[in-house]
Amino acid sequence: MDGFTLLPPRGTRVAVVGGCGGIGRAVVAQAVERGLRVAVLDLPRSMALFPPPDGTLAVGCDAMDEQSVAAAFEAVSREFGGLDAVINLVGFTKERMRLDDMPLAEWQEITSGTLTSAFLVSRAALPLLRAAGGGALVHTASTFGVAVSLPGYGPYAASKAGVINLVRALATECGPDIRVNAVAPGIVQTAFLQGGTGRPEKQERIDADAVTRMLPMRRIAQPEDMVGTFLFLIGPGSAYITSQTIHVNGGLWS
Repeated sequence: MDGFTLLPPRGTRVAVVGGCGGIGRAVVAQAVERGLRVAVLDLPRSMALFPPPDGTLAVGCDAMDEQSVAAAFEAVSREFGGLDAVINLVGFTKERMRLDDMPLAEWQEITSGTLTSAFLVSRAALPLLRAAGGGALVHTASTFGVAVSLPGYGPYAASKAGVINLVRALATECGPDIRVNAVAPGIVQTAFLQGGTGRPEKQERIDADAVTRMLPMRRIAQPEDMVGTFLFLIGPGSAYITSQTIHVNGGLWS
C-alpha cells in the first residue's frame, strides 16, 4: 500500500446514486474535493433542489424504475467508459404506520424504493465495474436493519435487513475482483427524517433529544460523519474487506 493510502486516489471513477440527498451531497462534495471523477445519479426533482457540483456528471435516475436505472448507467458508461466504484444511498420511508394497519401498496413502495432499488443499481453497475477490471460497490444499510427500537418502520427495517444480506450475496457472487460492502448509519440529521430528499411525504420526526440521550457520542450524526467510511470502503485501505456492514451510529448499542 503506497504510503498507507486509505482513501481512493485522484481520478477514481465513482457513481453516487442518491447523490443529492443529505449524505449523498456530503459524499459528493468530498469526492470532488479529492479529485475523483464523480457521476451523480438522482431524481430530477432532487437535482433541481440540490444541483450537483460543477465538474460532476449529473444523470437523472429513478432507482425504483428498471429502465431508468439501466439508462442512467448507460449514460455513465458512455462518459466514463467504466467505473471504479459505486456508492448507493437510495432509500426512504413514509408516514410511520403499524404493520397491521399498512396497505399492501405502502409496503411495496417502501420495499421497492429501499431494497429492490439496491438490486437494480447493483445489476446495472456490475458491468461497469467489470469493465474497469473490478472495483467496489457500497450500499447503504441502517441500524434499523439490525434492531428495530421504534414502531412504524416495519417495511423500511425489513428492506434494510434485506440490503445487508444482498451485500453478502453480491460479495459471494462477484468476488474476488469486485468487493461489496454496506455502511449502516444510525440517526442522521438529513431530510430522510421527513421522508427523503425530493419526496413530498412528511414523516413524524424522530425525537432527537431521546436519541441523543441513548448515544455515547451525545449528539445526532451529521451527514459529514458518514463520508469517511463510504470513501474508505471504495479505497485501497479496504482492499481485503468485503461482505461486511460497518455501523456508523455513535455507539448506539454500547
